Amino acid sequence: MADLGIKAGDKVLFVWAQPSAPAALKQRAEELAAIVGEDGRVSMENMERLLMSSHSASTFDCVLSCLLADSSSVHSSETLAELARVLKPGGKLVLDEAVTGAETQDVRTAEKLMSALKLSGFESVHEVTKTELTTEALSSLRTTTGYQGNTLSRVRISASKPSFEVGSSSQIKLSFGKKTPKPAEKPALDPNTVKMWTLSANDMDDDNVDLVDSDALLDEEDLKKPDPASLKAPSCGEGAGKKKKACKDCTCGLAEDLEQESKGKQTTNMAKSACGSCYLGDAFRCASCPYLGMPAFKPGEKIVLDNKTLTDA
Repeated sequence: MADLGIKAGDKVLFVWAQPSAPAALKQRAEELAAIVGEDGRVSMENMERLLMSSHSASTFDCVLSCLLADSSSVHSSETLAELARVLKPGGKLVLDEAVTGAETQDVRTAEKLMSALKLSGFESVHEVTKTELTTEALSSLRTTTGYQGNTLSRVRISASKPSFEVGSSSQIKLSFGKKTPKPAEKPALDPNTVKMWTLSANDMDDDNVDLVDSDALLDEEDLKKPDPASLKAPSCGEGAGKKKKACKDCTCGLAEDLEQESKGKQTTNMAKSACGSCYLGDAFRCASCPYLGMPAFKPGEKIVLDNKTLTDA
């Protein structure tokens, strides 16, 4: 019993299956009662009536199932779920079950049994011992399941319930706010370096300070006027449809060139004078002059009449 982890004051549930000798059950109950003492409690329950029992949830510190050598049974998923329900958080389960080397319809392997325990909510599932079945246990299992094979063994599995209840919740504090990083401390400056780059007004008159003439830093190539075409960016003047278009705040001279081209086109579109005296007024114009009826203007100037003049006419 000491290897089962039972101690004084524990509440223990002992689950047994048919056939179990009454004398063996009584002896096991007395052994458990002697361990848990007066502060503890031992409850005996038949596996077939476990699901109909009135045990409250999270009642027992330890559950022992089918540990008698003369009995053996298969733990269904419903039985495993009920064992997990009556165990306290962190409680321990120890069970014996007959397993086979190759899984059949009636008997499962040790790996499948441990997987079923995990699916029922248990953790820390591991195999403790593996022994041969007694004649009484083998006969009971064949009667219960109808299994007729001879490759059976008895395995003891230990598992524990998690330290929290099924369906329990806990508030998690999450902080999504942006944390302002602390400003990095500026490295200390070397006083000698600061003094080296500091030039005071008194140093300007010091004969020991050699000041470099800025004009001496320029060579002949720097004094040459650059070609305006070399100052333009490769894509300068290319707009929609490859039409020349000056950039905003143009500094390469393209805006001035486009303005001159625009004025040239306006001058080209003006009507040409055959006699050269059209700008002097109607007194000097011929009968077919295109400027007939217009006021005198300066040579090359475009005549534009405002709405007031047109209304008066």
